[in-house]
Amino acid sequence: MNSISAAELERQIFELEEIRVVIRTNKTTQYDTYDYIRKAASNTSITDWYLTRLKPIIGEDEATIIDGNGTSPHGRTNIETVRNSYIR
Repeated sequence: MNSISAAELERQIFELEEIRVVIRTNKTTQYDTYDYIRKAASNTSITDWYLTRLKPIIGEDEATIIDGNGTSPHGRTNIETVRNSYIR
């Protein structure tokens, strides 16, 4: 696997999942690539997505999902609701 920056990981997630993620870490931290081929199911909760897809990549670092209103949605919010919150 290739190592990528937090900014690149955020970009890869946005391209596939269509959600904005902000990872809080230092500039030199490297991560594995976001190797998923299909985006998460529309009824996946934000918490489930974070714990199953993102946390294994970022480890102890923290990240925040940001919706189209610039806020962090509740963990039980479906990922599709967050995707639909952005202006298209």
